[in-house]
Parts: sequence; structure tokens; C-alpha cells
Amino acid sequence: MVPEGRRPTSRAAGGGMRGGARGGGKLQAQGREAPGQGYFTAGLAALFLCLTALLVLLPLVLPPLPPPPLPLLLVPVGLMAVLLALALVPSSDGRRASAAVASSCLY
Repeated sequence: MVPEGRRPTSRAAGGGMRGGARGGGKLQAQGREAPGQGYFTAGLAALFLCLTALLVLLPLVLPPLPPPPLPLLLVPVGLMAVLLALALVPSSDGRRASAAVASSCLY
């Protein structure tokens, strides 16, 4: 009998790491996280706070910069045009490409 509040580990229950007939090979509590833990830690929140303060304060401190030359402003427009063309142009063999996409989504 297991004491209340404690669960046997996967090895004690017969589920070793080799995936035998009894255990299946997977840990039962693998996907569980401790309550209160999320994606953002206190250190990450402090980093975001510092980056936000820098983005707010640096434009007030630094002198204004002259505008960039016109060809440099056209680089993002050209990149967007190339990406749009790649997204809209069909592939040369549409049947094989669509089968590869469908199989990768299913498995």
C-alpha cells in the first residue's frame, strides 16, 4: 500500500526506460509542471522592463539622425515584393508538393 499523497515512480510500478510489456516506457508525470511556474520568470520580466525603459528613454537622450538615403529605404519594399511573389507563385509540380505538405501535417 502506498502512503497517502505519494505515488510510486515509473520504475517501481514496472515501467522502466526500456519500454517492456508492462510499463510502456513513458513517465506518467512528464507533462506536468509545478503550479505557479509559467513561461515568464522574474528575471525575464526584469529584462523586458529594462528593454522597455531603454526604448522609451534613448530617443529622448540621443540626437536626431538624418534620414537614410532613398535606395536604403527601398530595401524592405523589395524584400516584401520577393516574399509576396514566392508566396503566390505555384510550384512547378503542384501535385507532388501538395502531397508532401499534406503528409508532413498529418504525421
